[in-house]
Amino acid sequence: MRQTVLRHAALSTTAIGLALTATPAFACPAPNTNAPVVVTVTVKGHDGTLFNGKIRTKGHAVTTTGGTHTCDGTNGAKNPAPVPTPTAALDDAAHRRGFTWDGTWYASFDDFSVDTIKNVSGGTSAYWNISVNGTPTPVGGCQFALKAGDKVAFTWTSF
Repeated sequence: MRQTVLRHAALSTTAIGLALTATPAFACPAPNTNAPVVVTVTVKGHDGTLFNGKIRTKGHAVTTTGGTHTCDGTNGAKNPAPVPTPTAALDDAAHRRGFTWDGTWYASFDDFSVDTIKNVSGGTSAYWNISVNGTPTPVGGCQFALKAGDKVAFTWTSF
């Protein structure tokens, strides 16, 4: 009899545990992946460094002459939730440190191309390459997820 009671208690405990883990109301909330991070942003023009500094950033809407568009890593469905991105970091650096940048919005790419930074244009002979920790990003600047401590570089690069 005692074994039967213990078996029932164990089964009841197991059933309750399974019910709790399967019930969404008791699920743990997802971490805030778009929490602000501090990254180093460097802008290297054809004549040298145009900007270098630490910037606190997170993914956000960005406004250029190309319009206002989301720039939080969800672009192109690259990340399931908003995250800090290189272009958002450039935008924050520009606003906080008093310089300009501009970019064209490409709806088919769901991202901006960076056209000018501090009045230095890529034009037809160069473009602004985006790299993180020394490696060119495999996706656009509004699609790549940054982590705290990353080193983001926008480098004027000749064709």
